[in-house]
Amino acid sequence: MRFSKFLLLLIAGVMVGCASCKPQQSTNSASVNSDDNDVKQVITFDGNKAFNLVEAQCDFGPRVPGTPAHSKCASWLEQQLRQSCDTTIVQEGTVTTFDNKKLNIKNFVGSFNPEANDRILLLAHWDCRPWADNDPDPAKHKEPVMGANDAASGVAVLLELARQMKDKKPNIGVDILLVDAEDWGQNDDEDSWALGTQFWASNPHVEDYSPRYGILLDMVGAKGAKFSKEVMSMQFASSVVNEVWDIAQKSGYSSYFDNNLGGAITDDHIIVNRMGIKCIDIIDTRSDSDTGFFAGWHTTDDTLHWIDSDVLKAVGQTVANVIYSY
Repeated sequence: MRFSKFLLLLIAGVMVGCASCKPQQSTNSASVNSDDNDVKQVITFDGNKAFNLVEAQCDFGPRVPGTPAHSKCASWLEQQLRQSCDTTIVQEGTVTTFDNKKLNIKNFVGSFNPEANDRILLLAHWDCRPWADNDPDPAKHKEPVMGANDAASGVAVLLELARQMKDKKPNIGVDILLVDAEDWGQNDDEDSWALGTQFWASNPHVEDYSPRYGILLDMVGAKGAKFSKEVMSMQFASSVVNEVWDIAQKSGYSSYFDNNLGGAITDDHIIVNRMGIKCIDIIDTRSDSDTGFFAGWHTTDDTLHWIDSDVLKAVGQTVANVIYSY
């Protein structure tokens, strides 16, 4: 993904008017402390288990398409989804990168209550960037990125949610989409990003797929994370953003989810919105960073030391509370 400060300046004036490592533990079906009203907590998201799922992905090495680490992680992801979900679909395809490489990719869709018409889409990308082109050491620019936060963190949250939804089925349909080849892009070419999602959008896993909305998780595990309201999410799906942020704040996570506008991000949610499906991006953006992201973004330093189980807990519990609010 890439961060666009120019687009932020362009849109912010329009959008402001419409914008309104131990995890916390509690018992199932309890309420958590909140800023306003309590939100019923049907399941208790386990930040420690999500942390372990980040570690498990990193143990394979950088999951760059075309590498043994990518292939081994793909088999593991399929296994994880099949253990938890009612149905699991493996979508295989070939995409062409901006530098004219042909990549064999795998997307995964794990579904709960597949017969339900009323559905929510949850997604994250699972691949790693092939080059650490933002590393402060130019000698490392051709090395792959481990991707502990970008994007093992989002995958880990979704896998832990799947594990818990197996035992406590939601009332609506939920689809977990893990997409490949998001991070093989160049900054001056918007369409070079999110290749796996572009493939899925052209080949949806079910005909006429139409969930009520989608939630993308990207970089949701780093220490010091702040989740502001991403500009393009507000443009396409402000009602969904406000619903999710309201639940986060009422669940006691206002220190993570604030009402400020973040950056405008080129990410998988853009493709989903182009399909006509409202989709938002829960993503850690930082106003004090030259890149707009955490300091390890697209560097060789994006390793496990960045990951904070409290942050994973805040995001995972928020998404769980959204799912079980229906």
